[in-house]
Amino acid sequence: MTISAPASAVTSKTAINYTVTFPEAQAHYANIEMTISGIKNTTTDVKMPVWTPGSYLVREFAKSVEGFAAFAGGKEIPAIKITKNTWRISNGKASSIKIVYKVYAFEISVRTAFIDASHAFLSTSGMFMYPADSLHAPSTIHIKPYKGWTTVSTSLDHVGDDPFTLYSPNYDILFDSPIEVGTQDVFGFDAAGVKYEVAMCGGGNYNREQMKIDLAKIVEAETAIYHENPNKRYVFIVHNYVKGGGGLEHLSSTVLGAVRDGYATEGTYHNFLSLAAHEHFHLWNVKRLRPIALGPFDYDTENYTRSLWIAEGFTTYYQNVIMRRAGLYKPDEYLGVVAANITSAENLKGNKTQSLSDASFDAWIKYYRPTENTPNTNASYYGKGANVAMLLDLEIIRHSKGAQCLDDVMKYMYDEFYKVKQRGYTEEEFKATLEKYTGVNLDDFYQKYVSGLAPLDYDRYLGYAGYKLVDDYAANNIPTLGVTIVTGGGKSMVTGVMRDGAGWIDGINVNDEITAIDGAAIPEIDKFIAANKKVGDKISVSVIRDGQKMVLPVTLLRNPGVKYHIEDKGTPTAEMLAVRKKWMHL
Repeated sequence: MTISAPASAVTSKTAINYTVTFPEAQAHYANIEMTISGIKNTTTDVKMPVWTPGSYLVREFAKSVEGFAAFAGGKEIPAIKITKNTWRISNGKASSIKIVYKVYAFEISVRTAFIDASHAFLSTSGMFMYPADSLHAPSTIHIKPYKGWTTVSTSLDHVGDDPFTLYSPNYDILFDSPIEVGTQDVFGFDAAGVKYEVAMCGGGNYNREQMKIDLAKIVEAETAIYHENPNKRYVFIVHNYVKGGGGLEHLSSTVLGAVRDGYATEGTYHNFLSLAAHEHFHLWNVKRLRPIALGPFDYDTENYTRSLWIAEGFTTYYQNVIMRRAGLYKPDEYLGVVAANITSAENLKGNKTQSLSDASFDAWIKYYRPTENTPNTNASYYGKGANVAMLLDLEIIRHSKGAQCLDDVMKYMYDEFYKVKQRGYTEEEFKATLEKYTGVNLDDFYQKYVSGLAPLDYDRYLGYAGYKLVDDYAANNIPTLGVTIVTGGGKSMVTGVMRDGAGWIDGINVNDEITAIDGAAIPEIDKFIAANKKVGDKISVSVIRDGQKMVLPVTLLRNPGVKYHIEDKGTPTAEMLAVRKKWMHL
């Protein structure tokens, strides 16, 4: 979907060109030269986005800009910064100007730019300025690679046969099309009528041929939900590290972080494929079927929505559904992954203080700014959102006697809003469609599970398929301090304190160094307490806090952690087996 912006001094006849060079790649810099011609006004404002789509945090990309200057007719002209991310250029009668600036790029993540002598990852929203009010304008990007770099990987179109010259029809597409430049290993496959490219950066022990087969299975399984794949070409950019993870979706590509030497281990490889399934699923859910607040974008400020639990939570649910449908998880493995996700979500104390709706809205100020208290205050719109999606899926399957599932909601919404109405959906519109397919009024469901704090009734919905949730720790009566301890350099440091735990109640603080329990130095405090103490025991905890020694009396409490698995609740009925067959893809 192409989004238009109001016209300004930059017109449809304006030409915008960028040249990107790397004279100091080893020091993590890119030099950007931007030329704008066809200008009608005497002043020109250019902006740098403050955030990148898909990552809901104002990152202030302008902070990495240096050496901004503007020129006309070969002479420098006045330019001044007027807001945190806006520069005003006094170009007078000049209809063409050149802007130059440097960008420092040294943050390893899927959502930020990184440059060194081995490669450049250009997260485009943090690299390219744009003329104010002209997000509709097309642009051409010329890349002059650093020595030894041979390859460009991006979903942007090449100009002619030049792989280092790229074209973007507007800035929404440019800012949603990252660019990898270097010596990456590139291979491809065809799936769902689309050309797929995989760019593997940083080496690794991956098996090219197996990866082609497995990614193609994922693509086909996801395309089957929507009955179409809207891309002609799609690019997986994979950054391999000693320790890596995370992904960020884009309109026709994704960026993934992976463990360089983890591909030969089944569990780690499956985690990679599950991540790929998640980010690829976003090309429908979020990039095209989206909450109404998420497009057209305002790149100057936050774009708030209460529906990230759908955008991200449903996608988290589907990444595992797709792994099952693609045959990459066996039935028991799938149930294990579902149970693990429930366990992870339910061990967050924040579920009792923050609703899914609020977690979505506050992502801009909370999710990407975790603190030591985050587990106590934040629900996960990823994990809990996935669990809510599961409940709704099971409700639809039960109501339709196995004829329909959540797929039908996703396809209907995609067709109705992306293709027909050509806009995003409201919360009310998504809820109405869920009600259409579940056959029930969801006011109570939403009040309890979306805007409220009620515990999810897993057994009710899993029961539709003849399953029940079992807590392996239910009978445990293991004592705990209720704190997270990191040991290193001969010290035991408190890095987290669990809400309503023993340490919380009796005053242990983050950054306390625990030096003794009942006067004795203990190297493995958690194991010692679990093995030698009982719930209700009163102990003395010696700590050093800000250089001062103190002794805290603490009453040990039961460890409230859960660990779930899913099992048969008995002999399933025919109705249960029908639900199970549809849900488990048996």
